[in-house]
This record gives sequence, structure tokens and C-alpha cells, in this order.
Amino acid sequence: MERYTRQLKILSDEGQRKLKNSTVLIVGVGGLGSASSVYLAYSGIGKLLVVDKDKIEKSNLNRQILYKEEDVGKYKAIIAAERLREINKEIHVEPFVIDVNDENFEEIIKRADVVVDGLDNWKARLRVNKLAVRYLKPFVHAAVEEWYGQLFTVIPKKGPCLNCIFGETEETKKEIQVVPPLPGILGTMQAIEVIKIITGIGKVASDRIIYIDSKNLSIHEIQVTKDPNCKICSH
Repeated sequence: MERYTRQLKILSDEGQRKLKNSTVLIVGVGGLGSASSVYLAYSGIGKLLVVDKDKIEKSNLNRQILYKEEDVGKYKAIIAAERLREINKEIHVEPFVIDVNDENFEEIIKRADVVVDGLDNWKARLRVNKLAVRYLKPFVHAAVEEWYGQLFTVIPKKGPCLNCIFGETEETKKEIQVVPPLPGILGTMQAIEVIKIITGIGKVASDRIIYIDSKNLSIHEIQVTKDPNCKICSH
């Protein structure tokens, strides 16, 4: 436990054991997933499942902190798993080079205690949201664009899901621009939400969306409620 002495008074020995005994699924290890997975590895999450179908591109290197120039062309999930094992040799990391629409993805999500959204498109997010609700898995969502980011946590049966709030969101055709540190900020916040969910400490953002305007350095909260007619979670 020496590794975690600077957090034990906050989380307690029992809380740290809960982290060690937990499995967290990171869906997408780009800008958001890099930051959240790094801090979850440092924090002592016992098992990380890392899902990403893409290969590393040079344009990823301005914000995706798990990767180096020599990694370009390699699969993100594989390299991410290698780096996370280097960070903490006491944890178990499993990489999966698959799409969220793959049949096997549903089996992976069943294994998780918490799911983290590191995705960059709404079609994939809503697919994961649907499965998280179906299997009663807390789902920590974040998204970023330009100077702005948002955070929201789905707690099935207790609060709204992504579909309640955003519905069938249309995809943008343009390439998303983002200030490099912003995914790090939101990804780190996702890691904090995961720790709170697992340990039962604090209040998660399941009844409000947290909006961050990094350009003007401001944070806003918008209260949200369940849609009684939501086709994903109302039943």
C-alpha cells in the first residue's frame, strides 16, 4: 500500500481495496481516454479494459498523451495497454482492437464495473449508452470541441441517460478542432467520477451536465432529468 499512501487518508484502506478489485472499461483511448486511463492506472484500478479500433496518426500527437512519434501507424489499444502497464505493473490491462458495434463488445461491457466514454462521435456514444443502461453499468461521458467540454455521468435506473438529454444527435461532418490540454482536463475529471462511483465517496454528476469554457475559464452546471418516454431507459 506504500504506493498509495498519499490517497489512503482520503479514500481509506477499504476504498483503495475497492479500486483494486474493480474493472473499468475505457471506450476510446484518444485525448479523453489517454488522460482518464493514465490517472486510473496511477490510482490503482485493478483491471482496465481498453477498446479502440483505430491506429495512431500523427495528428493525434498534439493531445493524446499515451503516444509517441514512433507509435504512428500502430493500434492505439495495443500501445495504450503497454504504456499503462509501464505506469503501474500491479494492475491488469487488456486491449481490444474492435468497434463498439462488434458483437464481442457487448460481452466486454458486461465485465466492467464502470464504463468511460473516450469516443469522438455520437453514434458510438449512444451505442455504448444503450448497452450501459441495459447491463446497469455507470457510464461516465465527456466530450470536447475547440475550447469547450462537457461532463455527465449516467447512473442507470437512478438518473437520465445520454438519450434522454441529447436524443439522436446528428454528427458533424467537419474535423473536430480542440485545444490540446482540454481533453486532459475532461479526462481527468472522468477519472475522478470513476473513483467516486467505485468508492461511494462524494456526489457524481448524474443530475447535471458540467460545461467547461476554457477560453474564458468558467464552469457552468445545467440540471437534467429523466425523459419518461426515453426509448432507452424509461422501461
